[in-house]
Amino acid sequence: MQLAELALQIGYDTGIAAAVVGIIILIILASSIKVIREYERVVVFRLGRLIGAKGPGVIIILPVIDRFRKIDLRLLTLDIPKQRIITKDNVTVDVDAVVYFRVNDANQAVVKVQDYITSSSLLAQTTMRDVIGQVEFDEVLTKREELNKKLQGILDEITEPWGIKVSAVSIKDVAIAAEMQRAIAKQAEAEREKRSRIIMAEGELIASEKMSQAAIFYSKHMAAMRLRELQTWAEIAREKNMIVVTGGDSQNLGTILGIVKEKLQRSQTDTSSSNSEESSSA
Repeated sequence: MQLAELALQIGYDTGIAAAVVGIIILIILASSIKVIREYERVVVFRLGRLIGAKGPGVIIILPVIDRFRKIDLRLLTLDIPKQRIITKDNVTVDVDAVVYFRVNDANQAVVKVQDYITSSSLLAQTTMRDVIGQVEFDEVLTKREELNKKLQGILDEITEPWGIKVSAVSIKDVAIAAEMQRAIAKQAEAEREKRSRIIMAEGELIASEKMSQAAIFYSKHMAAMRLRELQTWAEIAREKNMIVVTGGDSQNLGTILGIVKEKLQRSQTDTSSSNSEESSSA
């Protein structure tokens, strides 16, 4: 009876031990199986040695022996904080930008640099200060695309050994002090005034050339000159409060106009008298 109880006790303990071992195995297997997304890679180190990048899909990580680091291969956006920079012509500006980059080689991003995001951010800040400090303020405003490409080229060249590809760099905003804004506004106003004066001078030059050509044409064609004079008088006659005093050859024209007016008055008088006679006879 005692032997049967002992056997039952041993079997019960064995079953518990087997269950515990099975649970431990399941836990180990669950922790060993990793599911990696399409845009992720896992860099695995086995006993300190680089095995390589694995994924996507299901991978096996050996507990205790393997160490891994997950890397995101999607395009990352790095916001560079506003930097106060002095340009080549001693103008203080506040510039901020955005850097777009992605991990091109997961192994290099883990092995070559400790934190590739922080390192890229600090590198972008120093590079932007160096590049903008070598150009004048007007170039920062007018040649922003060229500066963006230059910054991208420098960052891409430096971060290439890290396994990082810089896709684009964009300068977002350029801010200056209020005093400098007023000075720039005065400069812009002076530039506009300069352009307006140049345009007016060019207009006067073209008008004088056309008038010179018209004078030559009128000197050769007196009838055209006379027609032009009549047209000018017709335009002046619209203003009834003006008195025009003409001289030179215009006196002959005035005499002709007086004769024509007198003839018109006489014709009107003759017409009215004939109408009255017809009415009286009737």
